[in-house]
Amino acid sequence: MPELLSRQEIQQLLPQRPREGHKGTFGHLFVLAGSRRFSGAVKLTCDGAMRSGVGLTTAGVPAPLADTLAAAFVEPMLLPLPVTDSGSIACEAADIVTDFAADKSAMVVGPGLSQDPSTMRLARRLALERALPLLLDADGLNAFAAQRTRLALRDAATTADAVFTPHPGEMARLTGMTTKEIQQNRAAAATKYAPLWRATVVLKGAATIIAAPDGRIRQNPTGNPGMATGGAGDVLSGVIGALLAQGLEAFDAACIGVYVHGLAGDIAAREKSERGLIARDIIEALPGAWRAIEDAKP
Repeated sequence: MPELLSRQEIQQLLPQRPREGHKGTFGHLFVLAGSRRFSGAVKLTCDGAMRSGVGLTTAGVPAPLADTLAAAFVEPMLLPLPVTDSGSIACEAADIVTDFAADKSAMVVGPGLSQDPSTMRLARRLALERALPLLLDADGLNAFAAQRTRLALRDAATTADAVFTPHPGEMARLTGMTTKEIQQNRAAAATKYAPLWRATVVLKGAATIIAAPDGRIRQNPTGNPGMATGGAGDVLSGVIGALLAQGLEAFDAACIGVYVHGLAGDIAAREKSERGLIARDIIEALPGAWRAIEDAKP
């Protein structure tokens, strides 16, 4: 069985924030997310990031959604991008994204992107070509469902700084296994594919598994059934993406992010009840979760 993460381990992994730091010190995260049907995923991801210590966040979004999202956003910035007929980000946005992200600290690709063929081509290109620290989630992973062998072809320059965050269904699509097979031995599935994909694999679900390409593996003890709600995974993408942008190594960022995300869900459930929990409650509880880690006794 994988070793359980502890609050003390997470505390030790979390870097100190220098008193002389400024927003540039703590990284700039670029989030490629959202489509006509899934505009909320952008806000959940970016708000999760901004509640996790990143200095700046910019969201690349379908241009027609930019005005609506601008009214909902306060801290994150927006980059309007060309769209497909279905209202998702078009592959023609690739050069714009590449140029914009060149000096950014990390990138999240996937929440709410949709599975439009043009958008899927964009996600694959960014995942395979970018040397920027990367978190690939949701439709960013689904982009490889019909071309799963390509994940093993990722350039070695990107391997140390990649985190993939599939739920069991996405993991099944990426591996050719059944969801039942994955759930029967989650640790084995994650440890098999992390080195093949040269990425830290976060296999989400009860007792989330975090597996690194070098064989390190942990299991998460935080979280509760109330977090089985739409948008909770988007929040997690933002949390881990923020940690990548702050310079943490992929496995450490994933371990911290998963633990704190689950702890925030536990804090929110105590106040709201598991049955009443929604993704926004997790975001609101993140500051309390970070404080609990910072105040934990060694």
